[in-house]
Amino acid sequence: MHKNILAGGFFLLFMGCGNTEQQQKVPQKYFDLKDYFLQEATRLNKTNPIVLKTVALNNASESKQLPIEDWNKELANFSDADINKSAWQGFFSVVKNDQKEVYTSDNDKVAVKELTVIHKNSKISGIKILLKTSNYLYQSTDTLSYFPDSLYEIRKTQKIRLLNAKKYNIKGVF
Repeated sequence: MHKNILAGGFFLLFMGCGNTEQQQKVPQKYFDLKDYFLQEATRLNKTNPIVLKTVALNNASESKQLPIEDWNKELANFSDADINKSAWQGFFSVVKNDQKEVYTSDNDKVAVKELTVIHKNSKISGIKILLKTSNYLYQSTDTLSYFPDSLYEIRKTQKIRLLNAKKYNIKGVF
């Protein structure tokens, strides 16, 4: 009995020591949103542009011109919408042409419903992201737009059961 367990243990150890390149599956790769916004944050941290930032809650808003101290933090909502999460692989349909890439999902487990990457002259000229979360108590819809060196905007509508809906808007103009 002990010999069978020992032999089984060696077998499992031997199988685990095989060629790791063959064992690892290469995940399906969509547009790398996280990397794109990491590069953008690095670029914007270097150039340090002054931004007219407007924050609105329902109908009240406030605007200020200011430099953004941490672009990684400022653009976190965009990079957090990364569609390359391993749990989401295979849940997106992809349509690509010269002007844009559109990734869509209708899976309830996936918050990102649509990611559109707009190209102009082989460069990214805009990114739009639609996120939806819904359950028995809560509904949220976020629309994120980013246009390099021009504008970024986060629009959020939130409805919690038995409470009034709230609308948030954050807009930065370069």
